[in-house]
Amino acid sequence: MSDIRVPHDPFEGIDVERKRHNAVRKRRLGRVALYGSAFVFAFVAAFPFLWSGITMFKENQDLYTKANNPFWFNMPPTLEHMKMLFFETNFPTFVLNTMLVGLAVVVITLVIGLPAAYSLARLRMRWGGQMGIAIFLVYLIPPTLLFIPMSRVISTLGLQETLWALILVYPTITIPISVWLLMGFFKGIPMDIEEQAQVDGYSRLGAIVRTVLPLAFPGIVAVIVFAFTLSAHEFIYALSFVKASAVKTLSVGVPTELVRGDVFFWQALQGAAVIVAVPIALVFNLFLDKFIAGFTMGAVKG
Repeated sequence: MSDIRVPHDPFEGIDVERKRHNAVRKRRLGRVALYGSAFVFAFVAAFPFLWSGITMFKENQDLYTKANNPFWFNMPPTLEHMKMLFFETNFPTFVLNTMLVGLAVVVITLVIGLPAAYSLARLRMRWGGQMGIAIFLVYLIPPTLLFIPMSRVISTLGLQETLWALILVYPTITIPISVWLLMGFFKGIPMDIEEQAQVDGYSRLGAIVRTVLPLAFPGIVAVIVFAFTLSAHEFIYALSFVKASAVKTLSVGVPTELVRGDVFFWQALQGAAVIVAVPIALVFNLFLDKFIAGFTMGAVKG
């Protein structure tokens, strides 16, 4: 039998090439749209920092003249306002106080929160789940309802006008949410890992330190970031418990020292915001993945 030949379509190769070209063009347009959207959102998010970075170096006349461009320098930049911020106010003291309070609160939160969360998640207690929910509900009570009784406690202990007042009060906010988050992580870690470590010769505490805590590291990072940032930006307790400039934190010291009656030192205010926000943002981005994992995984597993 002779071979039967199918007539060759002369446009078949053209159609394949056209489809391939269209697919490549769609991919390129998709990438352009994606990166373009990302650039727009990034610019919108970063614009307040850019504007603040320009404003902090502006002269007073350049800032208050309506005809001048508010988004760029019309007059030469100046460092007078930064000198005022660092040498005529207690801004460096505010930063130091905020660091001390934040680190102390983080340590207290971890020392109390880790054992509490592990106990509620691991030990077989009938009321463990209810206790975890009750601890989390404490976090939902607004500080505006608690600062009056807290003031009585601080007054009774004689801690007014000291950083210890803030160090004592802030863990009452950070510990409940931290216990709730860490419970979710501990529940998601199989107990077989601890039991195998104990079979290998480790004590219960050694098994926890060497096996459980490394696996719960994203949750621990989330707790550290949460506790420190809350201590840094909390306003009501800091305003109620400390009045002396030497013991103020950033959240209270900057607005009270740089807003004097109806006079706003805008350049110094913007400079303080940029100087504080940029380093925190850089550190936060380094641990962003673990921070998101800490909140999402802990919430789901809990």
